[in-house]
Amino acid sequence: MTRTRFAPSPNGLLHLGHAYAAILAHDLARAQGGEFLVRIEDIDAARSRAELVPEILADLAWLGLSWDGPVLHQSSRLAAYAEAGERLKALGLLYPCQCTRAEIQAAATASGPDGPLYPGTCRGRAVDPHGAAWRIDMARAAELAGPLEWTDVLAGPQRAAPLAFGDVVLLRKEAPASYHLAATLDDAHQAISLVVRGQDLFQSTHVHRLLQALLGLPVPVWHHHPLLVEPDGRKLAKRRGSPGLRELRLAGVDGAELAQALRGGRFPAGISLGAGVGDAS
Repeated sequence: MTRTRFAPSPNGLLHLGHAYAAILAHDLARAQGGEFLVRIEDIDAARSRAELVPEILADLAWLGLSWDGPVLHQSSRLAAYAEAGERLKALGLLYPCQCTRAEIQAAATASGPDGPLYPGTCRGRAVDPHGAAWRIDMARAAELAGPLEWTDVLAGPQRAAPLAFGDVVLLRKEAPASYHLAATLDDAHQAISLVVRGQDLFQSTHVHRLLQALLGLPVPVWHHHPLLVEPDGRKLAKRRGSPGLRELRLAGVDGAELAQALRGGRFPAGISLGAGVGDAS
């Protein structure tokens, strides 16, 4: 059975880009007689705001979307993240790192999908694990996992290439787990068979596929959709004040009509659908 999910972070209100993503995930599941789930990614205590969760759910209902089963909160899954971290440590794949972002940026000699590549400063040296972040030894992990593939509905078969990310953090100092680890574990926990998310996360799938292999998790199919973008080509973002769903909802806009417009590719003035992975830009 097809099962999709929409997984917003409650660090801001939803905007039209979120609406487009949620509608697509919802509709793909419903078209195949499957289930659509909602997950709240709220493990970043410094940024997450519990009072926004009811607003997020109200926005989804206002759009005419219904979800199956209870809403899952990542904050209820901390023990699972810790257990996975211990399994990876037992495999000799994680090491503690006390480097600051400034130190990494100053020492980095190359960049990857997430920004400056970690230069391996703490790999192989004694580091106090108290309060440290834990990084994965990517070269060692990739060697252990061997060649891996994954499939995107729009871009087709892919060969996993996690080495491009370098030694990413999986257990963070300020949060129980990184996005890479938490999202991978939660998709498996919720039995998500079709991961629907924006193309800005396409490259992250290379890391997620590796983690699935290392932890013995099932492998879904992915659907990385184009993003709604502003006139300058930048994706819609909370921090830039992109049109908010709550504002439209409280102003009396018909959410079901808005959802139908988004389904039909009719976007508000100044907003368009960006190029997909592999498309000409």
